[in-house]
Amino acid sequence: MLNYILCFILFLIGLYGVLTRKNIIKIIIGLGIMEYSLNLFFILMGYIEGGVIPIVDLSSSQPIKYVDPLPQALVLTSIVIGLATTALLLAIAIKLYKKYKTFDIDKINNLKG
Repeated sequence: MLNYILCFILFLIGLYGVLTRKNIIKIIIGLGIMEYSLNLFFILMGYIEGGVIPIVDLSSSQPIKYVDPLPQALVLTSIVIGLATTALLLAIAIKLYKKYKTFDIDKINNLKG
């Protein structure tokens, strides 16, 4: 249970960074923290204490707890999507910096013409 609470706290730290910062780079870092906390949450959802790899052994007569591999596959997909999103956001931030010479959102809004 403590692991889930720590994932939620990590998500809230990222959300705080997104909502309170004016620097575009810090906002992107906050989004990355939020993505990683969700990935950690998915991994924790698939974890079963005492579980084994999901290879069925028909010779065993005892019931075996298997670990679900689906959350791990979802996290691998999520990492790739998160990387692409971060790269896109950084490319947009670089274009904004080249045009306005600042990463501050308030200054960019004031310079809008």
